[in-house]
Amino acid sequence: MIKKTVTILILFFICSWAFGQKDKDFDKKKLIQELSDNACKCTDSITLLNRDKKDILKDINDCIDKQAGALQMGSLLGSVETLQKNAPEVDGKKQINLTFNTNKKSQQYIDSYNELESYLMRNCESVKYATKVSETKNDELSKDPIALEFYNKGLQASQKEDWKEAIINYEKTVEKDPKFKYAWDNLGINYRRINEYDKAIFAYKKSLEIDPKGKMPLQNIPLVYIYKKDFQKAIDAYLDLDKIYPGDPEVYYGMGQIYFSGIKDEEKALDYICKAYRIYSDQKSPYRSDAEAMMSAIYKSMKEKGKIEKFKEILQKNNMQL
Repeated sequence: MIKKTVTILILFFICSWAFGQKDKDFDKKKLIQELSDNACKCTDSITLLNRDKKDILKDINDCIDKQAGALQMGSLLGSVETLQKNAPEVDGKKQINLTFNTNKKSQQYIDSYNELESYLMRNCESVKYATKVSETKNDELSKDPIALEFYNKGLQASQKEDWKEAIINYEKTVEKDPKFKYAWDNLGINYRRINEYDKAIFAYKKSLEIDPKGKMPLQNIPLVYIYKKDFQKAIDAYLDLDKIYPGDPEVYYGMGQIYFSGIKDEEKALDYICKAYRIYSDQKSPYRSDAEAMMSAIYKSMKEKGKIEKFKEILQKNNMQL
């Protein structure tokens, strides 16, 4: 694919008027925040009901994509002062060449997209919520209207981070409809949030009795074991997930967490996280930013121990580079 570039010629006096900022004044963080707010509002308008995961993720991707080009250009223009110093003169005036690569496979675009995505996953509730909802099949919700009412109240309480109120409503949900697996799943999540780990595992296992292939409980049981610092049971639980969903990035990401934070084996941790990152990237999943953050933490730890070459070797093994 031929890369398409646009060259912008800007005279020195135009730069001073149009941009009015020097490098030291360029606030990239503020620009990221403003563009992310736009992407977050865009995500608010995404239809979530009765839609496939891939379609929801594509809509999230489109919302970020609309702002990535603006960040790419803003970052480029933020370096005008540096370019001015080294720019050649034409007819007594400085001429600045800014090359803006519009190819979405370019490193410029990828970096801009990833920065926005990472910010959104930390700060935008609608992106986090839409990503989670993409795992839920709406045709499997309860047919009992009272149970569904309690379930929705539980969701509302969870969004307000009122975990105990959420638990009360989810417990009422499963009393009305004991076969409502998503209520058991959310009950488990909220028990985990208040450190009631054994109750969380009980709720997840009740969900698996209804659907032995339930992805949410299979993903969350190992997390509870990690919180309990029972790392072997957490590994076994991830292997159970892998048996039913081979190649799922959550297996690799979770195993990476265990080996890095629990078992303290950075090399194994990095290998797993690299695998997770590649799959998240292929899926255009916002969870890619979590894998990036984990790789950054592993890099810092290995650098302090003089193991940068080993870090690079593991990246190369996974077709990645520093």
